[in-house]
Amino acid sequence: MSIIALIVSGLIIGVIAKLLMPGRDPGGFIITILLGIAGMFLGSYVGRALGFYKPGQPAGWIVSILGALVLLALYHLLFNRRST
Repeated sequence: MSIIALIVSGLIIGVIAKLLMPGRDPGGFIITILLGIAGMFLGSYVGRALGFYKPGQPAGWIVSILGALVLLALYHLLFNRRST
């Protein structure tokens, strides 16, 4: 995958994950791109571990979005600031 395709895919996946996850999310579009790229890597790793993907095969869009949602949920758990 070229670097441009990786960035565009990361942006799309990050935006979809942020739209699906309720609550306040971190950062602007750079963080959104990094979230999407990390979601792709997490989805690929978990998919290979579960036998969904062969070695070297990238994760699909849905698994990548699920990976980004997991990362957003971890962010919300770790950095949730409650107002009184």
